Amino acid sequence: MSTVIQKAEHNELFDNIRNLLSEVRKSIVKNVNQTMVYTYFEIGRMIVEDKQHGKNRAEYGKQTLVELSKRLTKEFGKGFSVENLDRMRYFYNVYSPAISSTLLTKLQSNANDDIDSHEPVRAITWQYFQLSWSHYLKLMRIENPAERRFYEIEAAANNWSLKELRRQCDSALYQRLALSRDKQGIKELSEKGQIIEKPEDALKDPLILEFIGLPENIRYSESEIEQKLIDKLEHFMLELGKGFTFAGRQVRITIDEKHFRVDLAFFNRHLKAFVLIDLKIGELTHQDIGQMQMYVNYYDRFVRLEDENKTVGIILCQDKSETLVRITLPEDNRQIFASRYQTVLPSKEELQKLIEN
Repeated sequence: MSTVIQKAEHNELFDNIRNLLSEVRKSIVKNVNQTMVYTYFEIGRMIVEDKQHGKNRAEYGKQTLVELSKRLTKEFGKGFSVENLDRMRYFYNVYSPAISSTLLTKLQSNANDDIDSHEPVRAITWQYFQLSWSHYLKLMRIENPAERRFYEIEAAANNWSLKELRRQCDSALYQRLALSRDKQGIKELSEKGQIIEKPEDALKDPLILEFIGLPENIRYSESEIEQKLIDKLEHFMLELGKGFTFAGRQVRITIDEKHFRVDLAFFNRHLKAFVLIDLKIGELTHQDIGQMQMYVNYYDRFVRLEDENKTVGIILCQDKSETLVRITLPEDNRQIFASRYQTVLPSKEELQKLIEN
């Protein structure tokens, strides 16, 4: 018995040390990234300010970068090509307005404090950059400042890899969320990222499911889509958004000895509610909506706890009639939603049509 206890204590000790080392490594990587990005921002600032000292001729700027590149490379090694130095310059031009705005807000809030006027500039600039240089190379190509800031916030909050950031940008996450919001809602997206307070906030139309690997124009069944989503559950939950935890697949509901099955069940921590998802091939029908209404009612009456909010039902379909959905559901509906899905990433032209429509 004592041997078993000792082994358990050793396991606990190992787990504690492993967790500590993992956190330290993450902290080191984050600090290295912040140091690198801050340094590149400062280099960009110095290049821009040097060019503005009455030396705006394009030829002067080019010669300066060539000479600067040679000398920095000789002393510090790779990473200081003319192209990279020009990226740092552009990086500063793109992000200096955001830094200035953040600094102004901070200084105004500390107006009555006795603080060093130079220290906040460095500290705020340092704190602003939470992502890697590779992330910012992608982000600074986004022309719309509000859209760029949204992806910054979401990437930092959700720890997106560069690959995931690219995917979310390519699938027009910002535009898809903005479609269901008014001007104030779009402004909040750029200031706070995606905030989920009510069921509508969690809805995207369409959902982009290209990661499951099914072509757009072949015959496949609902069960095949379901299996592909389960196989790629992590990707699917990232596409769904914040706060989703997996609760079950093909969850059985029994009513008067008749069995029904919910395709996918999740719980959303932000909504504090179950979210049921049904997959449909082709066009949505009123029978599909009625079936989801039954699932939601069952969960509300027999599954959810007293301190949980009402169940949300989402029907994923390839095509839908907005009029049919609106007429079938109650006018004050806040529980049942229909959203389209696509199994390939849409082209830029298709995305533009989607936004315009």
